[in-house]
Amino acid sequence: MKGLAVCSAISGFIAVAFGAFGAHALRATIAPEMLAMWETAMQYQMFHALALLCIVVAGSRMPNKLLYVSGWVFVVGTLLFSGSLYALVLTGIKALGMITPFGGVLFLSGWLVLAFALVRFVAAQQTDR
Repeated sequence: MKGLAVCSAISGFIAVAFGAFGAHALRATIAPEMLAMWETAMQYQMFHALALLCIVVAGSRMPNKLLYVSGWVFVVGTLLFSGSLYALVLTGIKALGMITPFGGVLFLSGWLVLAFALVRFVAAQQTDR
């Protein structure tokens, strides 16, 4: 979980830094639809940085392989989803947008794996009573 903890903190930092960069440096230089893409990338990155933080905290209290897997799926999803959108906005290479859906699918997959981890945890708690 140490690697996921570091990824969570770095991802949150990058999301805040890129949010500020978008609001102050990019706003005057790019088209509104490109700025909207930048903001979407930043928001999804922050959402998943916070979800990753929750996974790390939960995993430190209840070790669970599915939590670990969901966390790494979120990390790769962030790299593909947010990373491709950031790169698209900065370079203007529209083909980078073809990578974004793969990151989205990983986000969805990560949430499903997390759901299974939580169901397993709840079931274990109920049998302990």
